[in-house]
Amino acid sequence: MRVDRTDWDGSDAPALARALREAQPRPDDVAATVARIVAEVAARGDAALRELARRLDGVEREPDSLRVSPDDIERASRGVDDEVRGAMELAAANIRAVSEAELEAASPVEVELAGGQRVRVADAPVGSAGVYAPGGRAAYPSSVLMCCVPARAAGVARIAVTSPPRRSGEVHQAVLAACAVAGVDEVYAIGGAQAIAALALGTESVPAVDLVAGPGNRYVVEAKRLLSGRIGTDGIAGPTELVVVGDGSADPRQVALDLCAQAEHGTDGLLVAISAEAALLDRLGALLPELASERPSVADARITVVSAPGNDEALRLADALAPEHLELQLADGAGAEGRVAGCVFVGADGAAAFGDYAAGSNHVLPTGGAARFGGPLGARTFLRRTSIVSIPPAAAETLAPAVGALARAEGFPVHGESAEARARENGP
Repeated sequence: MRVDRTDWDGSDAPALARALREAQPRPDDVAATVARIVAEVAARGDAALRELARRLDGVEREPDSLRVSPDDIERASRGVDDEVRGAMELAAANIRAVSEAELEAASPVEVELAGGQRVRVADAPVGSAGVYAPGGRAAYPSSVLMCCVPARAAGVARIAVTSPPRRSGEVHQAVLAACAVAGVDEVYAIGGAQAIAALALGTESVPAVDLVAGPGNRYVVEAKRLLSGRIGTDGIAGPTELVVVGDGSADPRQVALDLCAQAEHGTDGLLVAISAEAALLDRLGALLPELASERPSVADARITVVSAPGNDEALRLADALAPEHLELQLADGAGAEGRVAGCVFVGADGAAAFGDYAAGSNHVLPTGGAARFGGPLGARTFLRRTSIVSIPPAAAETLAPAVGALARAEGFPVHGESAEARARENGP
């Protein structure tokens, strides 16, 4: 493990934030490769998916069908360890409760304006959603729950899950068990950019969807970017990020474990601890390599510790970084409201790992500084918004002159005629 230390004077937080981000390993440019994969799927459908599974996923035994049998999903649900099944059910219940509360706050809005027209803004679920459950370094049943449970709560009628096949051609049993807990029986053994292409474009076996959600590697991220517009997406999520702001009350070993936990996702994430307490940073500098030496899953991580003049400056730097996860290990427990982060964990017990699995918040979060304008995946991700406008005759008469004036100013006189005809011919 590599631990870097930066002593900061508190000035120009955005500049330091940029420098910390630029120091992270930059992913290779995969745009050309992904474009070729998408083109193959568009041209050859299922045949391309099967070939790509052999070539990219190392599948040695090709399954009879790309779609996993519902019987296999149910069998996986019964076969998973009781403790794991119970953990999935607890996580699903908490995610569902948060999702349903989120929807209650998203009730339709209706306004009657001075002209007499009524404008109603209403949400409705998308018709179908695709969920990508990553494979690779590990299986991610938690991502199935994080995406499928909010989609179900939103009322999405059809949910299709794709997940990379193992060498045997089968989807990981824990992923299938999570699908059963989430009430999803449409699952495909397809991974990578080709899975996103199949969901977006449709093939002989995979009907296209309206929106794709779920985390993935840089190939999956690029495929979502390339196909966005043809389908909706939940955002472009990259490598994991954790920033910890701590003071003298923070437990150095617990902070070190939190940073190491996020390092398990890969070596290219942003992992930063910021504090005005030199003793905390010194202890972290010694503890982190010690913990990593005993935990092979984090041995190659890179973590930065930053010395700040005070808590206010530390929080300002955290906002400038706009991380995916932010932990506030501060004695006074203040400062959480208004922070710029995908998810904020407050207090000594606020480990980001709780949010990754079972707290009820979502672990599909904005990365790369996108927390400045984005937020967590949730039930609203799966809603489409429609405006419904009612123009009674009196409102048409009131609004037509304004429409005519603006339309002609823009060089669209027929727009004006369209509105003025209503006022002239359908008057009260």
